[in-house]
Formats: sequence, C-alpha cells, structure tokens
Amino acid sequence: MSDGAPKHPYHLVDPSPWPAFGALAAFVLAFGTALGLHPDMLGTGVESVVKAVNWWIVVPGFLMVFATMYWWWSDVIVESRTYHTAVVQIGLRYGMILFIASEVLFFVAFFWAFFDSAIYHSSPEMPGRMAADGGMWPPKGVHVIAAFDLPFMNTLILLLSGTTVTWAHHAILEGNKRDAVRGLLLTVILGACFTCIQLFEYAHAPFGFSDNIYTSTFFMATGFHGFHVFVGTTFLLVCLFRASAGQFTPKHHFGFEAAAWYWHFVDVVWLFLFICVYWWGAGNAPIAHH
Repeated sequence: MSDGAPKHPYHLVDPSPWPAFGALAAFVLAFGTALGLHPDMLGTGVESVVKAVNWWIVVPGFLMVFATMYWWWSDVIVESRTYHTAVVQIGLRYGMILFIASEVLFFVAFFWAFFDSAIYHSSPEMPGRMAADGGMWPPKGVHVIAAFDLPFMNTLILLLSGTTVTWAHHAILEGNKRDAVRGLLLTVILGACFTCIQLFEYAHAPFGFSDNIYTSTFFMATGFHGFHVFVGTTFLLVCLFRASAGQFTPKHHFGFEAAAWYWHFVDVVWLFLFICVYWWGAGNAPIAHH
C-alpha cells in the first residue's frame, strides 16, 4: 500500500453520519406515526398538542428520512464512479435481492390478513368475527370498486411501464444513451400516471379506511403498494437524470439495475393485488358507481 493504491477489489467505505442519522429519522417517523394514531399515549397534555397539529406530526420524520436518502445516496453515486468494482457490484446485487425478498414478506402480511378475513369470515369458531362482518365477505353494506374500471387501467399502465424500463435496460447494455433516456422518461411518466389514477380512486372510494376489516386491509395493501410505486418512480427519475448525464455504461449500471428490479417487483405485486383484492376479493358485493 506504499503507493496509496488499493490492493484488493473491495470497497471499504469511509466513516459516514448517515446510518446513525437514518436510524434516528426512522425512529422519529415511527414515533410520530404512533402519536398520530394514538394521540393520548403520552397523556392529556401531549394529546391536545397532537390533535392540534393533526397528521403534520409525521412531517419532521419524513423530512429527516428524505434528507438521509438524498445525501446518503448522493455519496453512494459519487463512490460508484471509482469504487464499485465487479466484485463490489456482485455484493450490491445480493443486497438488493435480499431487500426485495424482505419486501415480499412485507406484502405477504397484508395478503395474509386479507385472505384470513375473506376465507374464514363465517367461521363458527370465531363468533366475534361473524358479528363484525355479518358472516359474509365483503362485509354487509360494502360497495366495492369495480375491478375492470380504474384498477384495470392501472394494471395496463404498470405492465406497459415494465416494457419501457426493459427497453431502457437493453439500450444501456447496447450503449444507446438516447433510447435509454427515452425508455426511462416513458417509465417515469407511466409511474406518475398510475399514482394520479390511484389518488383519484381513493378520493372517490365508496368506503373509508376504518369502516371494517375489508376496507382496512384494502387500503393498507393498495396504499403501501402505491407508496412503493411513488418510491420506484423517484428511483427511476434519479436514474433518468444519471442516464442523461451519461453515467451508465454497458458494464457499470447497477444503480439502474436495482431500480429496474424494484420496478418489476412493484409490477408483480400489483398483479396479485388486482386479482386477489380487486377481482376475487370483491365477491358478490355491489359495485359502487361514481
């Protein structure tokens, strides 16, 4: 090491404040969310303050998380130009695979809750559940969203976005910067369209979050997926800027690969949501008309 050059293909990262700050940001966000859900958990004095600010209580946590993401990932992008060797990229790929696996398990919990309530709604061993949902699924009085209306349109949009991001990937592998930018731009536009349509659907939903077990599991599953679409769109938007700046090469573009894998994961989860929640989960319930 006398000449100052590294003698190994690994990246030994410099000390960074972002892991600690990110942990603090996650705590502040989780604590703010808990206060928003249970304003009385710290006593009546705090309760009045929390109720006065309403859900603005989570804003500091979100701002801290976004700041962590921006500055930490900015550092990673700078490091990638020098230190992300082939060996390092293999480790990053394994890390991304494990992250997506954890996301799969995250959504399994919501699907589990939905299927448990849908399949065992009339179980005689659970009289309390029968009283809660009327012994039918969806519970009595629920008017569902038509699966082959806005949800089907969003399905087509996400499937199309999967083809455009694949087009961008092939363009990067071929060193075609122009088509890579075009494919990414189309994917970002389609992701934004999906989010806007889902927000419109939520604004005109015929039920509220806390009405019953169907509505709660519906909003939790589709809402968290919508948040993942927003994150994925932002991820791809950053890749669009980087592609425009010529930072991706055929052999050095893991940042894009990670975004593409994440986007395909979001696509697959939506297909399960559309089939299981919007279509099968609607049962014979009446359809709401706008």
